Amino acid sequence: QVQLVESGGGLVQAGGSLRLSCAASGSIFSFNSVGWYCQAPGKQRELVAAITSGGSRNYADSVKGRFTISRDNAKNTVYLQMNSLKPEETAVYYCYAEKFGLGYWGQGTQVTVSS
Repeated sequence: QVQLVESGGGLVQAGGSLRLSCAASGSIFSFNSVGWYCQAPGKQRELVAAITSGGSRNYADSVKGRFTISRDNAKNTVYLQMNSLKPEETAVYYCYAEKFGLGYWGQGTQVTVSS
């Protein structure tokens, strides 16, 4: 059973930073990819950033240059460093991992950016 546990969300002022963590119950390296999605009220869940087992990264255009996804294989944890946050990025942020064609979601962590 794969479990993903997010942490690090909270309230921050516009322009501030947060670092989200996604801790996996198994080896992060065993997943084909691990990513972060966000879902604002009334909107669809959308990809923010993802990292593959080979280390390739991709980002939503809106966060390039401000957000960084990274992983610590020893801690089975993937991080999302978010800088220069904007009020419109207020959302629940979910960790997602894919392995052998199966996807797994964490419970989400709330990020609120005040103006």
